[in-house]
Amino acid sequence: MDRIVKEAPIPPELAGQRFDQAAAQVFDEYSRSRLKSWIDSGQLTLAGAQAAAKTRVGGGEVLRLDAEIEAAVALAPEPIELSIAYEDEVLLVVDKPAGLVVHPGAGNPSGTLQNALLAFDARLAVLPRAGIVHRLDKDTTGLLLVARTLEAHQRLVAQLERREIHRRYEAICQGVMTGGGTVDAPIGRHPRDRTRMSISSRGRAAVTHYRVIRRFRAHTHIGLELETGRTHQIRVHMAHIRHPLLGDPAYGGRPRLPKEPQPELVTALQSFKRQALHARGLKFAHPLHQESVGVEAELPSDMCAMLEMLARDARIDGG
Repeated sequence: MDRIVKEAPIPPELAGQRFDQAAAQVFDEYSRSRLKSWIDSGQLTLAGAQAAAKTRVGGGEVLRLDAEIEAAVALAPEPIELSIAYEDEVLLVVDKPAGLVVHPGAGNPSGTLQNALLAFDARLAVLPRAGIVHRLDKDTTGLLLVARTLEAHQRLVAQLERREIHRRYEAICQGVMTGGGTVDAPIGRHPRDRTRMSISSRGRAAVTHYRVIRRFRAHTHIGLELETGRTHQIRVHMAHIRHPLLGDPAYGGRPRLPKEPQPELVTALQSFKRQALHARGLKFAHPLHQESVGVEAELPSDMCAMLEMLARDARIDGG
């Protein structure tokens, strides 16, 4: 049985939330149910003392987790094929396809990346969320970092918290951007639709950098880098600056069409039903020897096909 010990302060912007709600945001690598059980047992404390889950926090208090880790995932291993972009004895980098849910949840009790990882390496059952260090939305493709030992998990999560894991994305957004920039806008849960996120002064700090790779007649291929890793961050930030991602079902709206588009382009744009977002690159310090590790994942076929169609449309219009 492994043990995990860690401390973290509650950010000021979480003041007024319940202890269990604040803990779920500070220690978001663990499930809410697991955090609640640690709170109830006194293994997760608030400002040095055991407290009820409903206790309101003031911000600034230190959360201390000192807990024994048993089998963290009561899930069945499932033989789901995985694309492994990098592998060694203490970590994996998975190239996730569109449509694969990362964690089990409402409506997705099985068939997830977590189930697949348990089949790939049974030792991952003792790690939080089967070792998954960060998240991607169901229909976002690309690279996900997975620890294979508790020590590696703790060190990689610490790197993530210190913003030392560099994540690069590519996306196709709607509208023609004039240049790159930075979106610095806090993100919180949407006040009415709890499945969505929104820009909120009461949300958590979120920073996204973006640059133009190529402009088309009504779309832009962009590269992005994250300083923070909030839920739906890129999707919310791009919608906030009026350049939502192509195909985004929650934040994208209707597909924008160039003037007098070819019929096949109209069909392609209207039938692109997932956010055109890909986690292209990861760079981090190896948790054992601290040497830099860089991993790349080529764009998926659907985004490549869309970019080629947009380029063809631009050539036709220009020629």
